[in-house]
Amino acid sequence: MDVQNLTFIIVGATFALYIGIAIWARAGSTKEFYVAGGGVSPLANGMATAADWMSAASFISMAGLISFMGYDGSIYLMGWTGGYVLLALLLAPYLRKFGKFTVPDFVGDRFYSNSARTVAVFCAIFISFTYVAGQMRGVGVVFSRFLEVDVTWGIVIGMGIVFFYAVLGGMKGITYTQVAQYCVLIFAFMVPAIFISIMMTGNPIPQLGFGDKTSDGVYLLDKLDGLHRELGFAAYTDGSKSMVDLFFITAALMVGTAGLPHVIVRFFTVPKVKDARISAGYALLFIAILYTTAPAIGAFARTNLIETVSGKEYAKMPEWFKKWESTGLISFEDKDQDGLIRYVADKQANELVIDKDIMVLANPEIARLPNWVIALVAAGGLAAALSTAAGLLLVISTSVSHDLIKKQFRPDISAKGELLAARLAAAVAVIIAGILGIYPPGFVAEVVSFAFGLAAASFFPAIILGIFHKRMNKEGAIAGMVTGIAFTSAYIIYFKFISPKMDKADHWWLGISPAGIGTLGMILNFAVSLLVSRFTPPPPPEVQEMVEEIRIPRGAGEAVQH
Repeated sequence: MDVQNLTFIIVGATFALYIGIAIWARAGSTKEFYVAGGGVSPLANGMATAADWMSAASFISMAGLISFMGYDGSIYLMGWTGGYVLLALLLAPYLRKFGKFTVPDFVGDRFYSNSARTVAVFCAIFISFTYVAGQMRGVGVVFSRFLEVDVTWGIVIGMGIVFFYAVLGGMKGITYTQVAQYCVLIFAFMVPAIFISIMMTGNPIPQLGFGDKTSDGVYLLDKLDGLHRELGFAAYTDGSKSMVDLFFITAALMVGTAGLPHVIVRFFTVPKVKDARISAGYALLFIAILYTTAPAIGAFARTNLIETVSGKEYAKMPEWFKKWESTGLISFEDKDQDGLIRYVADKQANELVIDKDIMVLANPEIARLPNWVIALVAAGGLAAALSTAAGLLLVISTSVSHDLIKKQFRPDISAKGELLAARLAAAVAVIIAGILGIYPPGFVAEVVSFAFGLAAASFFPAIILGIFHKRMNKEGAIAGMVTGIAFTSAYIIYFKFISPKMDKADHWWLGISPAGIGTLGMILNFAVSLLVSRFTPPPPPEVQEMVEEIRIPRGAGEAVQH
C-alpha cells in the first residue's frame, strides 16, 4: 500500500481514538474543564505532561535544528530538558500547594491585585498564541506532505480536531487524549530511529549508535564532520554561535519552561501535592526517551540527506524528493544548468534550500524505510502538535473565563455560565491559532523559542519572587512583568519584523540574538521588581503569612485552598 493511503488509515485511526476519548471524558463541570476534576493518576498525568511538553517543536523541529546546527543545536536539548527539571523541582510543588490552577490566579492572589492578575492574563494569552502558532505550522507541514493537501486546508482540519476535544472535553478530555497522543508520538519517534541506527551502525539503541562506527568503519560524527567540511560548512561538532549567545538562549529556554502556563496547570490535575511530585518524575522519564534520541536522529538524517542529494542528478532523485518539492519545503534551482544538485555552504553557489522542519518527517523516506513507518511518523508529528495546541488553547480559554470574567468582571457568574464562557473562548482561540498557523512568523522551533523567551521575561520572576520572597509586593510584580515582556517583545519584533536585515550578530545588543533576549528581559524583570518593592509598602501581613505557609515542606498533604 502506498504512503498516502497508509497515512490516511493511520492518521484517521488516531484521530478517531482522540475524538472517542474526548466524548468519553467530556467535562461536565468547571473543575473537570479546568483541572480534570483533580483525580488523574500520577502515571497518566506524567504521560499527559510529556505529551503536553513535547510539542511539534520537540517532535518535528528539534532534531531538524540539530541536524543543521550540529553543536549549536544543543541549546534546545539543554534548555528544554533543564527547564523541565527546574519546573518540576523548584516551582510545581509550591504552586500545587498554593491550590491555584492558573498562573494569573496565583499572581492575582499572591500579589493581592486584579491589576497584577490582568497583566498576567495578557502575558499568558500572548505567550500561548505565540507558542500555538508553531504548533499549527507543524500540523500544516505534516498535512501538506503526507495527505497532499494545501497547508491551509491541513491547518483547518487540525483546528477542527483540536476544537472538538478541547472545547468538549476541557482538561479532562485533553488529559486522557494526551495519554494516547504520548503513546503515538513516542512510538512514531523511536521506531524509525531504531531502524536507521541498525542500518547505519548495526546498533539497535539510537543513543549508542549516535557515537558508534558506520558500516565503512568511521565513527558517525567523524564522517559527518568530513561531509560538512567537503561542502564548506562548519564541522558538525563545532559551534558557530558565540558562547554569550549560547548561554542566553539556553537560559531563556530553561527559565521560560518554568513559566509556561500550559505545563504548570498539569500539576493541578492530580489529587495531592505528593502526586504532583511523582507525576513530574514520570514525565521527566517519558520526556528523556525522546530528548536523548533527538541528537541521534539529527545526525542520521543529516548524513543520509547529504549522501542522497549532494552532487547527484536532479532527474534521478527519489520520489520523496519530488513530493517534498511540491510542498515548497524543498526547492532546487539549477544555477549552472548541469542537472546536478550542488548543496554547499556558499549561498551564491548553493542550489538546494531545505526547510529545517521537514528533517524528522522526511528521515524515514530518505532512509528508504517501509511505508508504514513513514505514515506512523506523520501520525506522531500530528499527535505532538495537537497535544500541545490543545493545552495552550485551554490556557487561553481559562485565562479569559476564569481569570477575567469570573474573577474580575462577573464574580457572580454561575458554574454553567463560566463553563460556556470557557468553551466560547476556546473556540475563538482555535480560530485565531489557525490564522497564525496559516501565516506563521517563522519556522516551528524559532516561533516556540520566542514564546519561551517571553515566558522567561514575564512569569518566571513573578512566580519565583512570589514563592520565595515574602516582601515582594504587587507594585514590584506588576512593574517587573510589564518591563520584562515589553522589552523582550519589542526586541524580537524589531529584529524579526521591523528590520529583519539587521537580524545579525553584529547588530544585536551585547551579541544576544532575539531567541536569547528573554534572559536579559528576565534579569530586568527581577531588577525592576526588587527595586520597586523596596520603595513601596510591603504586602499585608496575611499575604506574608500565606507565603510562609506555602513553603512549609509538607509534601504529602492535600493542596491548601485559599
